[in-house]
Amino acid sequence: MYSREAVGEERIEWNAEAVRALRRRLNMTQREMADELGARQQTISEWETGVYQPRGVSARALLRMAEEAGTRYGGGEGAPDRGGSDAVPDERAGADEGPPAS
Repeated sequence: MYSREAVGEERIEWNAEAVRALRRRLNMTQREMADELGARQQTISEWETGVYQPRGVSARALLRMAEEAGTRYGGGEGAPDRGGSDAVPDERAGADEGPPAS
C-alpha cells in the first residue's frame, strides 16, 4: 500500500515477490543483499518466503537499492505496492510455466 507518513515520506510495503524480484534483478545472493543492507541472510529469506515484510528503514533501503539500480517500481506484479502504471514487468513472468501444451 502506498501512503504518506506524517513526515511526508512515501511508505512502500514490500511483498515476498518484490524482494525476490529485486534481488534477482540485482543478481545478488541472499547473503550479498543482507550484507548490503546490514541484515542477516535469514532475514532476507524470511522476507522472500513471506514470514515477515521489510518495514521502516529496511523498506526504504530496498527502495534506494532499486532506484540506484535504475529500477522503477509502480505496483506491478512482483513489485512493491506503490500505485501508478509505470511498473517494471517481472522478468520472470512465465518462468514457472511448463512447456506449451501440444
